[in-house]
Amino acid sequence: MEEDPLRYDLWIEEALRTVIRRSLQYAASDGLPGEHHFYITFRTDDDGVVIPDYLRAEHPEEMTIVLQHQFDDLQVDEETLTVMLRFNGNPETLVVPLSSVTSFADPSVNFGLQLKMTALEGEEFEFDASDVTGMETAVAGEPGNTDSAPTDDNEKTGEVIALDAFRKK
Repeated sequence: MEEDPLRYDLWIEEALRTVIRRSLQYAASDGLPGEHHFYITFRTDDDGVVIPDYLRAEHPEEMTIVLQHQFDDLQVDEETLTVMLRFNGNPETLVVPLSSVTSFADPSVNFGLQLKMTALEGEEFEFDASDVTGMETAVAGEPGNTDSAPTDDNEKTGEVIALDAFRKK
C-alpha cells in the first residue's frame, strides 16, 4: 500500500509538541505564572532519555514528573528538555527528548495533551476520534515522590483536547 503524502497524524503530533515546547520555554525563561504547573509523562526506555538508574528501575517504561514549585535549571531546545528535580531529597538532572513525551497537562487550567498517536514503523495506524473525546490524562505524584499517582482527592487532571471542538460547523 502506498503511503499517503498527507501525513495528518504526524503533523498533528508535531503541532502538539510545539505547544509543549513553547509552554516549557516560557516556564524556563519567565517561570510558571499563578497556579500553573505541568505534569509531563515520558517513555523512560526511549533513546536519548537520561535519568538515574534507580528511577529507570522503578519506572522501566514510563514516568511522570511534575514541574511546579521544586525544579531548577529548566532548559528547553527544539528537541530536548533538561531539568533538575529532587527525588528523596537528592538533586537529579533529567534529560528528556520531546519526542519521548507521551502526555502533557496543566491541571490549573484543565488542559492536557495525549501524544504518540502515530504508529510505529511497519504498524498500521488506526485512529478513532471518539477515543479522544472525554479522555483524561493520567498523572503521577510530585517531584521527589516516585509514587505512580497523586493521593490528594482534590487533584485535578487535564482533559485531552478534541480537535473537532475547534472546527467550524
